Amino acid sequence: MTTIDFNDPIYLHPSDTPGINLVTEQLIGNENYGVWSRAMLIALRAKNKVGFINGSCLKPDQNSPLLHQWERCNAIVLSWIINTVSKELLGGIVYATDALAVWRDLKERFDRINGSRIFSIHRDIVCLSQGSATVSVYFSKLRELWDEYASLVTLPSCGCPTSRAYLEHDQQQRLLQFLMGLNDSYGSIRSQILMMCPLPTVSHAYSMISQEESHHGIIAGTHKQSDVPAVFYSNTYKKKENGVKCDYCNLSGHTKETCYKLVGYPSWHKLYKGKKGDSFFFNQRFTKGGEQNKRHMVNNSISETETDVKDGQPASPLVFTPSQYQQILKLLSKDDSNEEQTDHMANLAGIFTSLMSVCTKGEWVIDSGANDHMTADLKCLNSVHPYISNHDSVKLPNGNTTKITHIGTTKITDKLELHDVLYVPDFTFNLLSISKFTKDNSCFVVFYPNFCLFQDQWSGKIMGIGKEKQGLLTIGLFIKWMSPMHFFKGIYMKKST
Repeated sequence: MTTIDFNDPIYLHPSDTPGINLVTEQLIGNENYGVWSRAMLIALRAKNKVGFINGSCLKPDQNSPLLHQWERCNAIVLSWIINTVSKELLGGIVYATDALAVWRDLKERFDRINGSRIFSIHRDIVCLSQGSATVSVYFSKLRELWDEYASLVTLPSCGCPTSRAYLEHDQQQRLLQFLMGLNDSYGSIRSQILMMCPLPTVSHAYSMISQEESHHGIIAGTHKQSDVPAVFYSNTYKKKENGVKCDYCNLSGHTKETCYKLVGYPSWHKLYKGKKGDSFFFNQRFTKGGEQNKRHMVNNSISETETDVKDGQPASPLVFTPSQYQQILKLLSKDDSNEEQTDHMANLAGIFTSLMSVCTKGEWVIDSGANDHMTADLKCLNSVHPYISNHDSVKLPNGNTTKITHIGTTKITDKLELHDVLYVPDFTFNLLSISKFTKDNSCFVVFYPNFCLFQDQWSGKIMGIGKEKQGLLTIGLFIKWMSPMHFFKGIYMKKST
């Protein structure tokens, strides 16, 4: 009896049975032949049976004692191939007796490498974008297209300088394709990657993007976001049922201290006795909806009850009447003048004073065109470390450049931090990037002629106020998450006696 070595291709392990499926991919035609053949080669190599389909393990002579063993192995390999072929293709190979002949027949029929297929793959790569998918899912789809293209086109691998240069060029193309399809929210980290010299590999770039995604919590599906900007949504609130009732008018939804019959009616109310006119920046919440909507606003808009935004409903910007707008301007200008505060401003100023905290790091100039936060005060930064990058300078408007030496974070309030703040020693002011701040803090900014408001994207709470100073919008005061209803309440209480 002939002994068969364990490493011999005709050796059969007890697990090598004809009924198993080596791969999950089923051959259906030329559209998936590349993936199927690749998977089968890997599985057959693991079983040490590749020789039966590449011709290295040929059928022995009729008088060989190993002929019967070879025929057994050939039949098992043939059954493995048949098990992974669709029923539509089964009729052409079910009567075959040689695994090598079947493999070559399938290759000749379906392994068609032509310009149309290569063009289709390139088009899919160029058109692929992240969209609502996570970075991991997007990269996996892109990697699948790269691998399919690599299986169709044989790349040089001789190791010569020309071959190495071509492979480096191919890796650079993959890096650019990966970065092109990312969402705009990764614009900052994408710019940093492109400024690195030499350019990183696509795997390294993917690792950096994944860390950025984890750092900011940018996972698709966390919030149901719409393509329409949040500032165009209607601001619909739902009141918590806590039994708040006015002791003066016996209506629910507000208290005696905020009752319109005591503090006065707003300009949009039908009982308003003052000068009639359109409200400043009035939107549909105040101008539409009939008497029922207005009555709802009377009872609920200045209620002290905390309000929540409906699930998945982004907030909308606040709107003001002309008198409210003027009082906000007076409040913001009180820091720049020594005039005595009037009585009708006492309530509103008191609320602002109690809910604001002065930023000890100084004022920040609001810049809608800056990609990063920048500061000239190293003492205001925490977690400071040297700034290491190939692009370590900032170009000034006059054409000169100045160095970036450090990077860190600065805490504005207990809840708000500025991340990745660049320290530029030659600067004489601090820059706050609107783009970076709104992405990091899930908020939006509403610009008015003389000031701007920072509002939380989902709750609508006011996070900060920027005021005009010498032609620039600066922010040195941040509100500790004031509810919009408290904001309006402070304005309405100006008429209280």
